Amino acid sequence: MKNKIFYLIVSTLIILAGCSEDTIEENGVGRLTGTVVAKTTNTPLENIKIVTSPASSTVFTDASGNFVIETISVGEYSVQAESDIYADAFEAVSILNNETSIVVFELEVSKTNNIEPLVPELLTPTDGASNLEPNIQFIWSSSESDTDEIIYKFQLRNGTTNEIISREVVADTTVTIENLNLGTNYFWQVSASDDSSEVQSTVSQFSTNSTPQNNYFYVRSVNGNSVIYSGNKKDASNEEDAEVNFNEFKLTSESFNSFRPHKNNETSKIAFLRTVNGATQLHTMNLDGSGVKQVTSTIPVNGFRIDEIDYTWAQNGGKLYYPNFDKLYSINPDGGGSTLIYKTTDGSFISEVSVSQFDDNLIALKTNNSDGYNVRVYTVRLSSGTEERVIFQNGMGAVKGIDLNANGTQLLYSKDTSGSQNNEYRQFANRIFIYDLNTGVERLFDNGAVSGSNDIQPRWSPSEGAIIFTRKPSNINSVPNVLVSPLSEYTSDNILFTNASMPDWEE
Repeated sequence: MKNKIFYLIVSTLIILAGCSEDTIEENGVGRLTGTVVAKTTNTPLENIKIVTSPASSTVFTDASGNFVIETISVGEYSVQAESDIYADAFEAVSILNNETSIVVFELEVSKTNNIEPLVPELLTPTDGASNLEPNIQFIWSSSESDTDEIIYKFQLRNGTTNEIISREVVADTTVTIENLNLGTNYFWQVSASDDSSEVQSTVSQFSTNSTPQNNYFYVRSVNGNSVIYSGNKKDASNEEDAEVNFNEFKLTSESFNSFRPHKNNETSKIAFLRTVNGATQLHTMNLDGSGVKQVTSTIPVNGFRIDEIDYTWAQNGGKLYYPNFDKLYSINPDGGGSTLIYKTTDGSFISEVSVSQFDDNLIALKTNNSDGYNVRVYTVRLSSGTEERVIFQNGMGAVKGIDLNANGTQLLYSKDTSGSQNNEYRQFANRIFIYDLNTGVERLFDNGAVSGSNDIQPRWSPSEGAIIFTRKPSNINSVPNVLVSPLSEYTSDNILFTNASMPDWEE
């Protein structure tokens, strides 16, 4: 009986030994440490769950992305990093007795758990908008749905040429595109993407004006040439804000030297000067810059310093008057009918001419010698060729910019009050004056001009309630700006266009 009991106990022990679990043999312990970072940025990742197989302690990373399992049995392990945002990652590690083993995880964003960006909603311009100016700010709304950075891809397609303009922006939801083609249908769309997915907005359509609805014309230097622009005032969100925004449209190419723009409402044309084969010739163009036509040829515009010479529309757009040294010519806008209409008696150069809108027989002239000085400003009755009123003569210094008002009763001009006369024709204190032709009284236009600046090229506004002009610091190579000031009491400078000169204002 005792032998049977002995064999039963031995058999039971053998069976229990064969059914034991698959565990790491307890032949020592070690230590496991590690770091978890984002793969693309190497940024430490906090609160990442760390588990092992075979099982040991479960821990989480700290703010520096580090974790530690202080006591872990010796053996071979698979270590797993788990997160709701990042894809799970595995690293194999050997735990040795009384030693520290190290693992490093670089986690990628989980495509399975990624949330797509919100589909962009196109806000401005609205779908189907028409007669838009050629400079447009495109605005859309969207946002990230998780912590991913959103990249927006803006695409604008010309409906006529199929040309596509693309821009890529990060976070911002606006793009400004300038100088779009006039009279053209456009289509635009915005896509939003993160590291894993991309969504697209609907396609929106709009059309631009057939001609720019701009009232201002001016010149800006681009790559060494003068380029003519048109601009128009936008409604300011805050009327007390001195900074006013404008639409701008480039009318001439920077491949040509084009300057002195003057619009004529009767003909809907812009006249301007352009350098052609070393000579300065009168040209005309449409309001959108198309249809450029050279008006003068054998008798060009000429005299003292081409950039100081000015011409004028006359006879309701039927004629253009322009100077050639001591002579004044009339020519049709189509280039025909060139006629000498006036010549100085002393051989002085005619540099500028202005015409009264309601009295075609009355003109104002500015003449000077070959150095730009010995200036005379006076009015002439064309029918008789006689002088009617002398506004300025026998004075020292430069005079530049003359403009008669519509009734021929007041003349704008600027003169250098410093009286300086030098070989460089440099001015130091040009100020704007208004001369009353009825009373013979000259008055200074108080528009806040400051020491060290020159106010030049003054012209009446269409209502004659304000004056547009160029302000340029007196130092060499300074940058000019175009400003406007009301005839009423001066309040503050109102800069219309920066890095601009030779303004013209027509409604």
